[in-house]
Amino acid sequence: MTSAMTLYDKIVDAHRVGDLDAKGRQVLLYVDRTVLNEYTSPQAFSALRQAGRAVWRSDAALGVVDHVNPTAPNRGADMPDAGGQRQTDYFAQNCRDFGIRLYDVLHPLQGIEHVVMPETGRVLPGMVLAAGDSHTTTYGALGALGFGIGTSDIEHYLATQTVIYRRLRSMRVRVEGALALGVTAKDLVMALIRDIGAAGAMGFAIEFAGPAIEAMSLEGRMTICNMAVECGARGALVAPDERVFAYLQPRAGLDADLWGLAVAHWRTLRSDPDAIFDREVVIHAEDIEPMVTWGTSPDQALPISGRVPDPAGETDPGARRDLERAIAYMGLAAGARMDAIPIDRAFIGSCTNARLEDLQAAAAVVRGRRVAPGVRALVVPGSSLVRQAAEAEGLHRIFLSAGFEWRQSGCSMCLAMNDDVLAPGERCASSTNRNFEGRQGAGGRTHLMSPAMVAAAAVQGRLTDCRNLTPEA
Repeated sequence: MTSAMTLYDKIVDAHRVGDLDAKGRQVLLYVDRTVLNEYTSPQAFSALRQAGRAVWRSDAALGVVDHVNPTAPNRGADMPDAGGQRQTDYFAQNCRDFGIRLYDVLHPLQGIEHVVMPETGRVLPGMVLAAGDSHTTTYGALGALGFGIGTSDIEHYLATQTVIYRRLRSMRVRVEGALALGVTAKDLVMALIRDIGAAGAMGFAIEFAGPAIEAMSLEGRMTICNMAVECGARGALVAPDERVFAYLQPRAGLDADLWGLAVAHWRTLRSDPDAIFDREVVIHAEDIEPMVTWGTSPDQALPISGRVPDPAGETDPGARRDLERAIAYMGLAAGARMDAIPIDRAFIGSCTNARLEDLQAAAAVVRGRRVAPGVRALVVPGSSLVRQAAEAEGLHRIFLSAGFEWRQSGCSMCLAMNDDVLAPGERCASSTNRNFEGRQGAGGRTHLMSPAMVAAAAVQGRLTDCRNLTPEA
């Protein structure tokens, strides 16, 4: 019997306070850090107040306003609606009363929580982070185990620094070869979700490995770990390497001696060579094209060269009904070419694809071009620091000259919780992570894709292969 361990099990075991069942499948897990937002935290704080409990380690939590805030270029502290104002006011009160640092809407470090946490050095390899947002899996790009938790779990965490946790099975997704020019991390993870299904990783933690992952930027790794939850995974990991260390060195705030010790430990954070995974998936990177979704689930995706599927070819009655419903909601016709679908909106943003690398890729497509007539296009940087870095490179001038709106940071049009929403029937090319019915606004129609693909759609007025738009001088 082998004693070899996966990276996932190493991290869980290092944080296990105790077993809660005889087989050790349910454990009490120590959580190093969390991030709180105005949307998922109120009930947890109310429960703490009612029980007279304090926060066990207030320095291990960060509060960020990101979901309900406006992203208008000249925004102020006020929310666009009374409900959002109540949420942010109560959130600020909770952070003050419980001693938690808050990045409110006007703070110079404000941004989307899963962008802010890594860029401010709060996510380190080997950590466990739990937060009230499913895309906490993003942190796996740095070799940390992140996962979403519910309101009662947030309360338990704040009071005890632990959560009750059920161990996951392990899945390794090995990506062989290299991604072709114009094909991105977003395309890779969308291809994975299409191949294994929206529930294909249910009950698993995914470890991404292989040559294509090793060659991938840290920002690209954040994208694939972020969207791993869309195929059901409750954890995603990439073993930390030199890319991670280079990213963290100016951010982690460690002196030279501590830095050396930390890196020496981080180098041990990888699955043992003979570790056994419960499931293995192999993807060949060279087979992947730029991807777009056609339906109302992230697994309803196709290469941009494809056509909307025909439900008549589906033999399973339930699956056929799902296809018919999705096609009807999206206002499409079976057999329609994906690259001929017109759009009304283009949105570059979200915790999936609003980092500097994403904006650079989109700007390379946009430079020297104009947004197509009738299309409203928005760029919403993932954080105030990303916005600042993009402006230092002049990216904002490229977008503004092309007719894009250059906005402040926040979740924005990723979800219909602020004033950036689709009108019923509007069709949006979006760099976000979910295309559910009504996700971007009641009756809105969402097509997921990479930032470069969104940029291409914006200037062409329809879904377009970004590889056909060579950068302008």
